[in-house]
Amino acid sequence: MFEKSTWIRLPRNVVVGHGVRSSVVEVVDELHLQGRPLLVTSPTPRAVAAEPVAADFEAAGIDPAIVTIESATFESVETVIEAAEAEAASYLIGVGGGKAIDIAKMASHHLDMGFLSVPTAASHDGIVSNRGSVPDGDTRHSVAAEPPLAVVADTEVLAEAPWELTTAGCADIISNYTAVMDWRLAKRLKNVEFSEYGAALSEMTAEILVDNADHVRPGLEESAWVVTKALMSSGVAMSIAGSSRPASGAEHLFSHQLDRLAPEAALHGHQVGVGSIMTAYLHGGERGIWRDIRDALDSIDAPTTATELGLDDETVLEALTTCHEIRDRYTILGNGMDERAAREVATKTGVID
Repeated sequence: MFEKSTWIRLPRNVVVGHGVRSSVVEVVDELHLQGRPLLVTSPTPRAVAAEPVAADFEAAGIDPAIVTIESATFESVETVIEAAEAEAASYLIGVGGGKAIDIAKMASHHLDMGFLSVPTAASHDGIVSNRGSVPDGDTRHSVAAEPPLAVVADTEVLAEAPWELTTAGCADIISNYTAVMDWRLAKRLKNVEFSEYGAALSEMTAEILVDNADHVRPGLEESAWVVTKALMSSGVAMSIAGSSRPASGAEHLFSHQLDRLAPEAALHGHQVGVGSIMTAYLHGGERGIWRDIRDALDSIDAPTTATELGLDDETVLEALTTCHEIRDRYTILGNGMDERAAREVATKTGVID
């Protein structure tokens, strides 16, 4: 008899479209959230979205509090927790890019209170997922948390975000291809838990972006809509799987190692995109889909080479040969690559000269 049970936690409401930023108060009301909200934001999103949202609450007779964090750190999580307690907040609203939303997500998990996600940039799937990512010294931790109760994504705001943030979000989604390849490999060789539904949703999401890469252009709300829906689907796939497996494989290990070797050299999404080119080659060789991944990234102006990431060849090779040590997650890298093999794959895919 099949007795296994799975809890899948997903956002209750997802609102995407032009001008929906003004719907935050209405969404809160539909969720029957009571009490004082604490808006968690960072400097630029504060002026762009957090203060207008706060004004909407004030107009509705609700007194919101705002806390501005400067960086994505565990110290920032503590700052938000302390602010929530000091302001007697009943729920949190993350307003901004991945930084503010991840911090709000992790703080709300610690406080055991709900939070809403109001993204101002379509930079990664953390806007809807049940995981937060925070640097800690020379590494980065991915931490399980609750997904947002609701997501309010204003495509007008998202379209005005710096283009490189949108391309980073696209690259993060496209890298789902290799994440799922690694997940299937780990299922076959290590019998890890696998979700066909989570894997299929993740793959479909990546495929939609690759197929529509020619239509993703700066300043277009239609582009913001396509990318945001893809990020939502990727986050949902992780919630279904109960892990980050649908969207995180060897390409993410590569990115995390780059964070150690060359902190802040490039955006996370751009790093995993380049990592995905190389790991796709490892999975399929010359006949694999690595060219499709590279061409899609190039079409949206995302980096495809070490130079475009702002890195030298040796840093890329060091990351590729050592990133398997970061966590106990089986991928195509297995127990690691030697330097000669790493140089060959990086050269054949054009990542290095």
